Amino acid sequence: MEFRDVVRRRRMVRNYDPARPVPPEVVDRLLAHAVRAPSAGFSQGWGFLVLTEPADRERFWVATTPAAPTSWLTGMRRAPLIVAVHSHKDAYLDRYAEPDKGWTDRDEARWPVPYWHIDAGFAAMLILLTAVDEGLGACFFGIPPERLDAYREAFGVPGAYTPIGAITIGYPAPDRRSPSLRRGRREMGEVVHRGRWV
Repeated sequence: MEFRDVVRRRRMVRNYDPARPVPPEVVDRLLAHAVRAPSAGFSQGWGFLVLTEPADRERFWVATTPAAPTSWLTGMRRAPLIVAVHSHKDAYLDRYAEPDKGWTDRDEARWPVPYWHIDAGFAAMLILLTAVDEGLGACFFGIPPERLDAYREAFGVPGAYTPIGAITIGYPAPDRRSPSLRRGRREMGEVVHRGRWV
């Protein structure tokens, strides 16, 4: 598939065919592409929790969602693959305290934005794009803050790793388009500024 077609076809899919697992070699390609994401100083401060077993996926949903699933979650829970994406701030602070970077400490104040989260987001986007290229659907979503402790406990996620979100992946089943899409895509002139903001 041409890259422009992958980008054009990418959308959040919220319903999956539970009878069609994602082949292991495709799971490996999704992750191989994720780790090709850029990272500041080549810090590679990310971690991925891959859930393919039904019991693991159920444990994820129990830990991260309310007891009574909404219609939105019903389709999401059918996904045969979940990849939770994490950032690892210490990898960046340690890397930029190395001699070739010129800093002598791990001062977080030197960072204008948290690149550890940004770079993990880049990796997540590569998973989303690879899913489209593989003929799969995917949806990135956040884990509610009040459910993070339960999630960490359920899967033994170390405190040094911050969950930035999870991605459901599988073969798409019919679903309804998000009501948010009614807003329409913003015009290029609203979001692109050439040479000067105004």
